[in-house]
Amino acid sequence: MSATAPDDPDEGDFAAWLAERIGGYARRVVGEDEELSAWGLDSVALLGLFGDIEEEFGSLLDPADIWAHPTVRDLARYLAMRHGMGREPGRVRAVFVFTGQGCQHPRMAAGLHEALSAYRRHLAAADEAIAPYLGRSVRELILCGDLRVHQTALTQPALFAVQYALAMTLIEEEVRPAAVLGHGTGEVAAAVVAGALSLEEAARLVCFRGASMQYLPSGGGMMATCASPFEAAEAAAGEPEVSIGAFNAARATVLSGAVDALERVRERLAAVGIAGTFLQVTHAFHSPLMEPVTSRFADAARHVAAGRPTVPYYSTVYGRRYDESLTGGYWTEQITAPVRFADAARRMLAEQAPSHVVEIGPRAVLTPFLRRMAGTRGPACLAVCRGPGSNAVDLAGVLSQLDAGPLAGI
Repeated sequence: MSATAPDDPDEGDFAAWLAERIGGYARRVVGEDEELSAWGLDSVALLGLFGDIEEEFGSLLDPADIWAHPTVRDLARYLAMRHGMGREPGRVRAVFVFTGQGCQHPRMAAGLHEALSAYRRHLAAADEAIAPYLGRSVRELILCGDLRVHQTALTQPALFAVQYALAMTLIEEEVRPAAVLGHGTGEVAAAVVAGALSLEEAARLVCFRGASMQYLPSGGGMMATCASPFEAAEAAAGEPEVSIGAFNAARATVLSGAVDALERVRERLAAVGIAGTFLQVTHAFHSPLMEPVTSRFADAARHVAAGRPTVPYYSTVYGRRYDESLTGGYWTEQITAPVRFADAARRMLAEQAPSHVVEIGPRAVLTPFLRRMAGTRGPACLAVCRGPGSNAVDLAGVLSQLDAGPLAGI
């Protein structure tokens, strides 16, 4: 293929065009998955590449966006997303992203519960579905400010209930997602919105999941770092009880493992100027240390009735769109698999070309990563709840940006 822009390029066209154009600057063949640092281009050549893109395709990116998408394939996906968005200026096409464990806090979304009957109704429905398996009211646990919300067996159903109520409140206001993605525990709520699990089946699954994990021996944890996956793996070398638990962004890697081993890894990272912060979790989620619970969980999960998603579902187990049934086998694998959030989110942005990305959870955790992936001219990234003080006024602002709710069309 020549380095002439196709009339209506897709991701493959962008990748072929970029590989040929970059290869011209580098004076060699450039692979689609080769890192930007290996291209051998100086700043003048990179600015030249930016100018070539703008001349051929129009204003789809800023110069800094090239560094934010470090391979030909990554940059091609971003350009395809930006090109797709340009076809329908002004339209609202939202995708939902559900946060994972660690974002919980006492009185999650209490401001919305006090002010919005729709949220109260949907939280009550989740509470009713969860109660037979939890043996108590998760709604009361959340609203009374009980610190036991940080205990895994209670955290996971509580977080699911809040996410389900938030998502259904948005849907009731005619905000219907074009696609969904969930981080860790958030995948369960995403599966309900995608039509792959009923509320009742999801409630049973999330209670089994939390209860199975709660009774693992203590001493495990997770640590967020500003390291690349390579840097994180290098720092963890020699620590068999530490592995990568989540790939959140290019320089946002979460390590999971034994707390004492994580402390040693944090010291190594600090020595080279890389920060590490422990997350508010009680176990080494998404790591081989969770293996002892998988047999017990699999026995319970095999009875969960599941179907295929009817809304595009982006799996953070596989880092891509997943169209198969979300059976017990999927949820069992998810327990020990690292969270491939960055891969799944990038693919969703490129393939769905959303105008808005809505983070659904009790506080904003993933929005900064999503903004970095989307780039300066990408979709608007909104958080339904920014933190403990979020209320109905904040939600009204989100709905207004989505052209939904009582102010829609005004």
